[in-house]
Amino acid sequence: MKKSFLKKLPAQSNKYSHGTVAVLAGSRNYSGAAVLCVGGARLGGSGYINFIYRDRLTRNLILSAYPDVVVKKNIKELRVGTWVIGPGSPKLPRNFQIPHSKFAVLDSTTMNLARGINADFVVITPHEGEARKLGFSIEDGDTGRQDCALDMAKSFGCIVVLKGKHTLIAAPDGTVFVDKIAGPELATAGTGDVLAGLIGSMLASWNPDTLKEVSEVVFKAVTAHAMAAKAAAKDLNPITSPDIIQYLHNTMGW
Repeated sequence: MKKSFLKKLPAQSNKYSHGTVAVLAGSRNYSGAAVLCVGGARLGGSGYINFIYRDRLTRNLILSAYPDVVVKKNIKELRVGTWVIGPGSPKLPRNFQIPHSKFAVLDSTTMNLARGINADFVVITPHEGEARKLGFSIEDGDTGRQDCALDMAKSFGCIVVLKGKHTLIAAPDGTVFVDKIAGPELATAGTGDVLAGLIGSMLASWNPDTLKEVSEVVFKAVTAHAMAAKAAAKDLNPITSPDIIQYLHNTMGW
């Protein structure tokens, strides 16, 4: 399974040829979320990660943690294959829009942009509380969670990653994948930020062309994330979100 998480690179690859990502994340109150999200993005196979900053503190934290990441402030002329927006609740203007991209991964307070974001394929990553804030009810049990995920996918016209026990990946065409690996070890702050970055990077790298293929890549990312958490939990107790980034190196097959 490890071999399928990362796309095999052709011999003539360069840093642009296997996917570019832009991450817009973090705020003065939640700057760590940006560090975690970029940390996940660096391990998903993309060769070039941009970080779009809104405050100097977050910018400095990113540069200190990841000197290979390119920081930028202006997005107007930025052309990337995948955007990851929202971890850490970055402040966005009212009429916020991105340059056209193939993929957009939306988290936290930006998930309500899903219907209008300028991307071919959109992924949102709510937990149950966020799903309710978006206006969707969740009945108890696995069936209730699946019904909610599908309702969201069809309503927003996007792929939904409903996080929690047995994380669900639901698409508007009715496709559903269920993660059976992850457990309560993921119930710690920041794990969703890592996952959002990882999903975005893997989409950029694999570059799928159909809704089915996009759903499959998202499921790969959820599985890799879950396996890293399980592996960390065997060695550490409790685990934290930075531990998941560390263990992703082994899970992804690097």
